[in-house]
Amino acid sequence: QVQLVESGGGMVEAGGSLRLSCASSGRTFSTYAMGWFRQAPGKEREFVSAITRTGGTTKYADSVKGRFTISRDNAKNMVYLQMNRLKPEDTAVYYCAAALGYSYSSGSYSYWGQGTQVTVSS
Repeated sequence: QVQLVESGGGMVEAGGSLRLSCASSGRTFSTYAMGWFRQAPGKEREFVSAITRTGGTTKYADSVKGRFTISRDNAKNMVYLQMNRLKPEDTAVYYCAAALGYSYSSGSYSYWGQGTQVTVSS
């Protein structure tokens, strides 16, 4: 069983930055690929970024490529999402998730955090 807790969300002006963190419980964190997803009001949950178990490979949605950076620290059981040059359309609840296989499909992820709100004002 994996429990995930996100933090770091908040309100920021367009062009600003936020760093989301996701803490994982358990001793098996390094066996999971990790992902970040987001869901805006009235919209479906969408893929943001994913990282392999070792951190050697990452993937980003086109909408965030060049602005967001995913990273992980297996010694601390943490995964991060650095978000720069934020836009109002980045406003959403952001979720971290764990999967046994590297994927950008939400259906592949077995464990989810409760989400953290990110609001970007124009």
